[in-house]
Amino acid sequence: MSGFAASFWTPDYATGLGVLYGKLQQGVVENKQIITIASMRADAEDQYGARLGDIAPTVDRLTGAGFAKDDGASVKKAYEGVRTEMVEAAKNHQKIASNIRELVVSPFRRWCDQHEARIQNSHDDLQARIKEHTKQADLVKKLRSHYFNKCRVVEDLEEENKLAFQAPEASPPVKAPPKIVLPEEAEEEEPMEIGDHVYTPEGLKQLLVHILENIKMGDVKVPIIGTYQNTSTGADIVEYTQKHMNATSVSYAERIGQDLVDNGLLRLVGNMGSTFANSSKMRYQWRPKVFQITGIPEKKTPLLRVTSMANSEDGSESPISTVSEMLAGWNPLNNAHPNETPAEKLRREAREADERYKVAVRKLDQIRCKLEEEIVENLRFMEQCELDRLKAIKAVVLDFSGAISNVIPNLQSTVDHMMLYQETIQPLGDLRYLLENYRTGGFVPRVQAYENYYGSVEDQNFGVDLEARARADRKRVPVLVTTLLTYLDNRYPDLEGDEARRAIWLYDVPLAATHHLRNVLNNSKADYQEVLEKYEVPIVASVLKLYLLELPDSLVSSQVYEIIKTIYSTTAHETTEEGRIKVLQSTLGQLRLNNIATLDAVMTHFTRLIDLTSADEAYISALAQALSPCILRPRVESSLTMNERHSYRLIRDLFAHKDAIFGELKRQSSALGVTGSISRPRAISTDESNRRAAMEARARAIVDRTRANSPAPPRKHRRDRSSGPSEAGRFPVNVSSPTERRTVTRNSLDVPSSNSSPTAQEQLSNVNINAATEAAATEATPNGTSSDSSVSATANETPSSGTSTPPPMAAVTAPEDSPTPTPTPAADVEKRASITRASFTRKPGLGNRSSFPVIPSGESGTDSKRNSLADSEPKGVTLEDKPMDDD
Repeated sequence: MSGFAASFWTPDYATGLGVLYGKLQQGVVENKQIITIASMRADAEDQYGARLGDIAPTVDRLTGAGFAKDDGASVKKAYEGVRTEMVEAAKNHQKIASNIRELVVSPFRRWCDQHEARIQNSHDDLQARIKEHTKQADLVKKLRSHYFNKCRVVEDLEEENKLAFQAPEASPPVKAPPKIVLPEEAEEEEPMEIGDHVYTPEGLKQLLVHILENIKMGDVKVPIIGTYQNTSTGADIVEYTQKHMNATSVSYAERIGQDLVDNGLLRLVGNMGSTFANSSKMRYQWRPKVFQITGIPEKKTPLLRVTSMANSEDGSESPISTVSEMLAGWNPLNNAHPNETPAEKLRREAREADERYKVAVRKLDQIRCKLEEEIVENLRFMEQCELDRLKAIKAVVLDFSGAISNVIPNLQSTVDHMMLYQETIQPLGDLRYLLENYRTGGFVPRVQAYENYYGSVEDQNFGVDLEARARADRKRVPVLVTTLLTYLDNRYPDLEGDEARRAIWLYDVPLAATHHLRNVLNNSKADYQEVLEKYEVPIVASVLKLYLLELPDSLVSSQVYEIIKTIYSTTAHETTEEGRIKVLQSTLGQLRLNNIATLDAVMTHFTRLIDLTSADEAYISALAQALSPCILRPRVESSLTMNERHSYRLIRDLFAHKDAIFGELKRQSSALGVTGSISRPRAISTDESNRRAAMEARARAIVDRTRANSPAPPRKHRRDRSSGPSEAGRFPVNVSSPTERRTVTRNSLDVPSSNSSPTAQEQLSNVNINAATEAAATEATPNGTSSDSSVSATANETPSSGTSTPPPMAAVTAPEDSPTPTPTPAADVEKRASITRASFTRKPGLGNRSSFPVIPSGESGTDSKRNSLADSEPKGVTLEDKPMDDD
């Protein structure tokens, strides 16, 4: 069962937390109801005991002798016994009331007050964090727009300069192509917070119209400067807020006035500063922004003592701002940029805007990480508090029944019923019910990455589109992913036992430790190997899962989520397992090549981990459940998608049928390499560097659209096989021998001290789809398949003197048409035993890689070579690294 920390996440953070804290506040009300029940029962017992105690004195006050003169009659003894029982009953009921107040009401009320304070403090802390994050996100949006506008101005100026000084023969033709003008982005009006209320643009307009109609306004004359129009005193504004805006105190009314000043609706005149005060001597001018919003004409008269007047930044005619601007512009001796041309000034402003945008994005990323850490810590604390509350209620019911049962045995039936009610309370069951019915979504961070105007991802890794990051690395799989998988392969033999190797993917690593490593790895120029050596293995595994979670789209794109949902929603009698696998192959074939290659690399790693550690069904199920949000997520998570298990079932099929699914995908890709290229969806590019060129090309196409097409055949896209060192690179890579690995022993998942800065790391080998020559070899095989067309992920070998290094754990084996060697019983026992350094790096029955015969890709080879290869290598997938093609 997932906890609070993985169940109440939404893209805006506030919605999911609002649902949780709403339920926690409901628990506070439930506590008060239990206290009310116990208090009223104590009062009722007290009143009942008092009424029973009044019976004997009332009877004794009756006039006449009565039983007082009857010394030994049996009737008198019966009367006295009845009277005594009533007095004892009164004492018992009063004792019940005292026990309920001392054992139930008083201690539980104190605990409930502390519980309510804990919930309120946690809620206020997270609200402050979310408000800070939202404010920084808005600032990033504004700086991004400002930066893009500056780049557009620079680009337009360069284009104008290029066309303005051409020679006469190079001048453009008389008939200029039509010019396309892109509309400017209109800024949306944002709500305004005044006091404790947030006003929409329409609500703000109504408020300001009512203010201008009810607050007295006049003119004030300031010595030397002149006369200000449309002014009101601070006392009049405070009086209005107390009367019409529910300002219960003067301090709250002054805070409302200060918000009007800070939001640019008021300004202090005749004094320096911008402080609002409840004073009849301090006057404030209503700015032109108020009259623009309300549509009421502004009263304007020319100032008498100033002949030349300039408008201030907000449009108001202010002599003070005019003098300030004149003094700011008059600086003939201290020019920061002397002899600067307009073009150079625009470029400098664009660079400065870019730097401000970068700094804001980095700050937003830090705030987001800190916010997520605070949310996780608070949600775990609130989960424990809610569990304690349910246990406390269980204890209160027990104490309540004990307070009654210890005094009146005659109420045993009532006590038995109360004990039965107490036994029916299940704290864990109630907590599970809350999670199942009110959870809003899993932990999927929304990273706002830096967007370069020219489309470059620069040096950031996390939160960047997978295809863009792979294109920057010139690999099919991002270098960070291959590095993490390779590092884990190298560290597996250093762990003691298969249980420790399997458990690293199920550890609940603190988010702060994961973010610490993430912030170091977010720089693509860092020395990954040196950095990873400082951290525990579970933290490295957690960073890989966090990288997949922070992708803008899941590894298996959300565009095919509905298709996969349809596949697994079909009942068992309507489709067979073979048919389901074929449909999965077709569906995954729609993904981009980078997504397919990365998914194949990740699945290869986990299937080998499961196979070599002899993982049981329980571990495979837990691993698939942990990886499901990393591999496939819906576009928008809702109450329906949270209970669906299609991602889990997809991962189980990928674990069980990885070779069949990816082998078919690689064969299809090889065949397409001969017959033609396939169009795959690409990520939406934000690159505007070729905007002017694209506009001119479109204009030329409009002018020349009546021109006949050329009779020459169209030029086909051609992609040659890569050569050189990249041919030997396969995924996963192994850059060092297992004997050369350094074993680092740590006692906890701690964060290392960052006393050394990371350096650049050498480029690692990556994966790609086989070229067209492999498809040609496929046609030559009688059964339609070929050993050269199969795909397997093998390790990148590091040559040593006279020996060959065994492949790492993620190394993949032989072609598909070669039979898999049947392991001997001894080999089978060796496979299930604890993995040593030598046995972990290759499957049972395999020799050194140096003994494998090599058949060049695209050549059929002799039968002896085929038989030798079939006997020496098991089944698997081969993924080759190739140069990127941005077309």
